[in-house]
Amino acid sequence: MSKEEEINKIHAEFISKLEHHYGHYDAKNNKFESTSNSKIARDLFYSDSQFSRLINNTASEGELTRALRNVQRLLDVHQLRRKLTKLGDGAIKSNPTRKILMWILGAMVLGLGITLYYFIGKQKNEPKQQLPSQQTRYEMLKWGFENNYIKPYVKLKELPEDCYYPCYKYQGKWILKDEYKIPFFRERNGFHYVAKEVVMYARCMDEKDDRGESFEGYEYQKHEIWYDKREVPIDSFLTKGNNPKLSTSYLESNLEEDANYVKIAYVHTFFKTEFNIDNGEIHRSGKAIGRDIEFVDSELLEQQSISSELLNELKSETNSIAKNLLEDFSKPITCNPTEAPNLDFNQIKEGDVLSFDCQFSTGRFLVDYNKSYIFTDQYIRTYCR
Repeated sequence: MSKEEEINKIHAEFISKLEHHYGHYDAKNNKFESTSNSKIARDLFYSDSQFSRLINNTASEGELTRALRNVQRLLDVHQLRRKLTKLGDGAIKSNPTRKILMWILGAMVLGLGITLYYFIGKQKNEPKQQLPSQQTRYEMLKWGFENNYIKPYVKLKELPEDCYYPCYKYQGKWILKDEYKIPFFRERNGFHYVAKEVVMYARCMDEKDDRGESFEGYEYQKHEIWYDKREVPIDSFLTKGNNPKLSTSYLESNLEEDANYVKIAYVHTFFKTEFNIDNGEIHRSGKAIGRDIEFVDSELLEQQSISSELLNELKSETNSIAKNLLEDFSKPITCNPTEAPNLDFNQIKEGDVLSFDCQFSTGRFLVDYNKSYIFTDQYIRTYCR
């Protein structure tokens, strides 16, 4: 069988499995009977353009093969759900084995579909006013990458024979190396954004890149919004000149040790980042997928000489920051490429750092900041040989 015939065979099987779930496929118009292509693309975690390549049979053999596996997983999920539905309460109570089976099947269904519950399903128009939760918001993300049954990473045995697949050594857990902070330019002065915590799980984008030169990061961010009771203008934190930057004194300051500053809210963000490896350089792009604002309790703020009237104004400003100013963090980010930690990708190891110089637009100012990830838990520690 020729290469072309093999690809056509995989494509036909791919379409057949999709028809099993989405109804008849109209090859002339490249559409399915009951569902739009965009909806199917989202079900399979593809972009519209990626899915278009797949159904038009212009994707590579590797992309089609992986897409075929993805569709099979989707069919498995729905089959398991049907089995769960058939297991009635009475049957479960009378048969302990079925009860165990139901728990196992339920876990498998959850494992096959990461819902990102906290970041998407829980978001509301108005932020919830409460004490900061001690439970982290990235538990579902952590569970999706650290469970014992499903690993979303590319395995060592899946690498090509020549072992050229640079992203394989970048897979695993990265965290924020150093905090950074940015003053907001607003009609009202005094607001500051402090990046406190980032947990990112990186995996090869094998469904997109057969060369292994791309990897993606699913990232939980816990940041803070602070208010300066003096309402010092943003210019005070910038250097003089045509290209102002954040001053050293501001960068080295600790807001928690300054009585003039009050923490008013936590910002929880789910962020998706893409990295491209190109001749020893790594390029970073990405955008926010979901965001939630969690206000510090009103009583705690009032203890720090924040009146009820001022508190209402600060909450209104914070909501506006979250919906408007932080949109800049939701757009494709602007970062300079960084050098790979090691030109020999096989030597990438825990403790390595990816450091990106980026810019954030706040009003009429462009503020430089550095975001650095440190590698803490590498999925593949051995070398491909």
